[in-house]
Amino acid sequence: MSLFIPTYFSPISQYSEIIKSDTIVFEMEDNFQKQSYRNRCYIYNTNGKQLLNIPVKHPIKEGRKRTKDTLIDNDSLWQDHHFKSLKTAYRTSPFFEFFEHDIAHIFEKKHKYLQDLNIDSFLFIMDALQLNSNFTKTLEYETAAIKEDFRHLSEVKNQPEKLVDTYIQMFDDKHGFIPNLSILDLLFMEGPNTISFL
Repeated sequence: MSLFIPTYFSPISQYSEIIKSDTIVFEMEDNFQKQSYRNRCYIYNTNGKQLLNIPVKHPIKEGRKRTKDTLIDNDSLWQDHHFKSLKTAYRTSPFFEFFEHDIAHIFEKKHKYLQDLNIDSFLFIMDALQLNSNFTKTLEYETAAIKEDFRHLSEVKNQPEKLVDTYIQMFDDKHGFIPNLSILDLLFMEGPNTISFL
């Protein structure tokens, strides 16, 4: 059993562990933490590393804010911004056109809850890589020590030092190699070869 937090087009570090996992379990009962991959990802554009952040809001109530209750603020046009940013950054990449139509559906759908969007982004990636997308969800917060606990990979500041081998990136001639971007960066550059890097 490998335990993960569903994140938005997760960083490469998370997928390098997901594809090695026999059983994927998503933590659904954690507390929302700002500046995590729960509602953000990073891509490579002409200026270097670009943040794509989903605006969120929480139900008005006392106490800790649960991630599963976190609402997406769809009043802003974040979907248009994110999809246009992806097209601008990757439209000339080797594999963007193969996935453009399918990924567009994620940005056309008005998700209410952040976790639903994150699960959809996971399903898109698993389908693109032709991997088994079966998973289960926790029913209560997992406090027991678990050997394969990868929940820390959802935190921006808590990433492993060694990740995948370097691969060609869109603007690496300008800014050099940027590690641990969103899995989309690797997918659009390497397509079916993504798995060999993970």
